Amino acid sequence: MGKVTVGVTIVCAAAVCAAATLIVRHRMKSSGRWTKAMSILKEFEEKCATPIGKLRQVADAMTVEMHAGLASEGGSKLKMLISYVDNLPTGDEHGLFYALDLGGTNFRVLRVQLGGRDGRVVKQEFTEVSIPPELMTATSSELFDFIAKELARFIATEGEGFFLPPGSQRELGFTFSFPVKQLSIASGTLIRWTKGFSIADAVDKDVVGELTKALDRQGIDMRVAALVNDTIGTLAGGKYFNNDVAAAVILGTGTNAAYVERAHAIPKWHGLLPKSGEMVINMEWGNFRSSHLPVTEYDQALDQESLNVGEQIFEKIISGMYLGDIVRRVLCKMAEEAEFFGDVVPPKLKTQFILRTPEMSAMHHDTSTDLRVVGSKLKDIFGISSTSLKTRKVVKDLCNIVATRGARLSAAGILGILKKMGKDTVKEGEKQKTVIAMDGGLFEHYTEFSSCLESTLNELLGDEVAHTVVIEHANDGSGIGAALLAASHSQYPEVEESL
Repeated sequence: MGKVTVGVTIVCAAAVCAAATLIVRHRMKSSGRWTKAMSILKEFEEKCATPIGKLRQVADAMTVEMHAGLASEGGSKLKMLISYVDNLPTGDEHGLFYALDLGGTNFRVLRVQLGGRDGRVVKQEFTEVSIPPELMTATSSELFDFIAKELARFIATEGEGFFLPPGSQRELGFTFSFPVKQLSIASGTLIRWTKGFSIADAVDKDVVGELTKALDRQGIDMRVAALVNDTIGTLAGGKYFNNDVAAAVILGTGTNAAYVERAHAIPKWHGLLPKSGEMVINMEWGNFRSSHLPVTEYDQALDQESLNVGEQIFEKIISGMYLGDIVRRVLCKMAEEAEFFGDVVPPKLKTQFILRTPEMSAMHHDTSTDLRVVGSKLKDIFGISSTSLKTRKVVKDLCNIVATRGARLSAAGILGILKKMGKDTVKEGEKQKTVIAMDGGLFEHYTEFSSCLESTLNELLGDEVAHTVVIEHANDGSGIGAALLAASHSQYPEVEESL
């Protein structure tokens, strides 16, 4: 019996030792995985760093590129496009005007009844339509026919409170938020698509002509009176309500900026100087690049797999279309190289753009003690269930790193514009107020992003100047701005006389 007992004891002890060894090995392996994952995160955070000194370098580079883009066509990665808008709205505009705002995965159709300085916007209505993904890579006529049909549907609902004089043609301001070579206030050829669109037969075509042909095919009697970029529309809408507005920035699916430049400071402008002495410049700042931008291996991979390789580098670091995918790419590397989500890499982690920025924002803003929003998003989007609190905290930290870099670089870009306008210092004895009109879903809905942008801009400007610069949210500024610019470029003399 003694030998049996001893034998059993030895076997049990061996089993316990083996189990303990397995546990230790598992813990060591887990610890090794965690260390590796943290190493990937730390390296990414260091590469994304935006100390104030670097941001000042980015701002200075932006100003230099602005000068170069104004000096000559092709002189800079910044297009610095002449908009042909030399008079922004005054508040005196009258009449019924439509606006079409095409700038991303949705488009908006809007109508306004303007009542002059006293009435301002008497009545306003709009509808928003999602563009089917297949139309983003279809043909020009297919895309514009879809838009024209939706516009016809909206016109049919025009009711009480809107008045079109008998015999008058409806007029529309067309906000087209892609790089265009403007030929006049109401014509311009598409330079290239951005934001996931890729319709080859529309490039180098007059987009007003393409829309007009689609309107004709739908039997819509409407004249496109003004072609504007969404940023210029936001600038016009902002100026209508606040005379101190001098620049506009869009931070949404894509990103861009526009500002009011002195006409004599545009060497590439060869026409007569406008009476106002000013010209609105569409910067196309999404295409800004500089050696000072903190670009990581993940940004480079995203660019290489994009539809427009080597273009829109600034946009790919700061705008809503891309932030979520940068987070996904880092998580994917952590899963592949550090088994961050277990032995198997979740297949959905390899799907481009599966993590949209609104979901990233929801995770970043999760304040619950167990970070349940982060947990549910990981499960719903990637099929990753039962994550630990430790893991969720890392995901939230990663969202913060990506959003902070984007927000701080956006602030540096704005400082670059203020420098170019001479608004980055306070002039003695001069009452100074500069308003930046901001629009776009990223700025409006991603609170951590917009708060970081504003605090960074204040930090860059310093207390004295920061008091003279105000960021204002211009909600749907681009839509109403296009309608206002259509009003100021109406074909009807009686409308113009009332302005």
